Amino acid sequence: MKRHAGALLSSIRIDKSSDRRISVQLYMGLRELLLSGGVTPGERLPATRTLASELGVSRTTVIDAVERLISEGLLVSRVGAGTYVSPALAAQKPLSMTPVGNPARMAEPRLSHAAIHAVPDFGPRSRLPHQSKAFITALPALDDFPMAQWAKLSARHWRKERDHVTGYGEPFGYAPLRSAIARQLNASRGIKCDPHQIFITNGAQRAFSLVGGMLVNPGEPIWFENPGAIGARNAFVAIGAMPVPVAVDDEGLCVDDGLKKAPHFRLAFVTPSHQQPLGHVMSLSRRLALLKAANDADAMIVEDDYDGEFYYGDQPPPTLKSIDTQGRVIYVGTFSKSLFPSLRLGFILAPEGLVEGFERICKAWLSGVPTVTQAIVADFMDEGMFATHVRAMRQLYRERHDVLIAEAEKLAGLLDVQQTQSGFHAVGLLNRRLDEQVLVEKAAHAGIAISGLSKYELQSKNLNGLVLGFGSTPPDEIRKGINVLHKIL
Repeated sequence: MKRHAGALLSSIRIDKSSDRRISVQLYMGLRELLLSGGVTPGERLPATRTLASELGVSRTTVIDAVERLISEGLLVSRVGAGTYVSPALAAQKPLSMTPVGNPARMAEPRLSHAAIHAVPDFGPRSRLPHQSKAFITALPALDDFPMAQWAKLSARHWRKERDHVTGYGEPFGYAPLRSAIARQLNASRGIKCDPHQIFITNGAQRAFSLVGGMLVNPGEPIWFENPGAIGARNAFVAIGAMPVPVAVDDEGLCVDDGLKKAPHFRLAFVTPSHQQPLGHVMSLSRRLALLKAANDADAMIVEDDYDGEFYYGDQPPPTLKSIDTQGRVIYVGTFSKSLFPSLRLGFILAPEGLVEGFERICKAWLSGVPTVTQAIVADFMDEGMFATHVRAMRQLYRERHDVLIAEAEKLAGLLDVQQTQSGFHAVGLLNRRLDEQVLVEKAAHAGIAISGLSKYELQSKNLNGLVLGFGSTPPDEIRKGINVLHKIL
């Protein structure tokens, strides 16, 4: 492989009509670029012949300018290796690039309503988890992912035709992956569907934005679980929807509360298989009531099945989609939990009545998810690796859950941690004398990550508790984390 040609310096402008010599212009241009931090200390410059060709000047002119900069110590020459930006410039504060002028006269760009009110409208949300520690939520067991198998599949596809791996993705999604997902939903979640109903998206949150943008006009009400999933809530707020906080109890979404607050709702968002964050499974009576309410209001339902693969009981919790006979449920899934978050891969299962609408909007302005990523996941599923991985993770999460519940007995009376039947987070209810926010802050200082239940509220319900993730945390770290939390409590 040929050695790279060095930094691109095409920002340097040479004015051949100027009275100033070209070598001086080049010298001053290079010098300003070096001192302003436009090139990195230690970075190699192009060969003098290459630079002369790119700038349209003679090689002698380039050599003259480069030698002056070497004599000043801004560049260093290495025999047989080329010319490099001096490492000494790493300690040099770059020259200010702020335009000269009266600050009072500088234009202040007008921001959108969404940008101005982002924090109060969207609610608090820090960076999504990226590093494992107790008790971080939403992060799977990345250390147990079969990376060697993944690497082999990846290499297989990167060796294929360039069009397969480097072009724009198909707007609806890679056909073999759509078929693999349809088979998986039928086999594991009891949902009978056709591949043409599956639309691949850049993660679940992109799916929520797509659904909201297609079905909801700004200001229209949507039922939203309170407390509920933050990412989904923000996706709907961003498209101008008006979330209506609907209470949640042990049976799931309280349909009567929703009807009382917004009987003419446009959309309802629910997590029936494992309510986010409380962990309840929606009862059959509530499911039927929700489907009836949606039918009466001519509304649609978004079912977020974010961790439905990871159940601990004899039978997985049923999906709402599996009992939908009127085509009211839009099912959204993600590979962030079952595989890993940085895939940014989700999907929509659309009712037949919405397939044409999704096709129209995807064709109009979606370029699709990278084909190679989808192809790797399709092979991972078709060759049985996905099912094997899910089975292994299901067992691993159950073991970590059991460790958490056993260790949490030390916290009885202060924090009562509730058992869960699926997923990889549990909820702990705090003694009313304890301040949730203070505990979250003190835990962060102690090196453990806990989330307060109030963070998930759209409207205050006076919840006082913590959400404890255990998916990415080995048993020993869970035990250490509980000991730290015990001291804080």
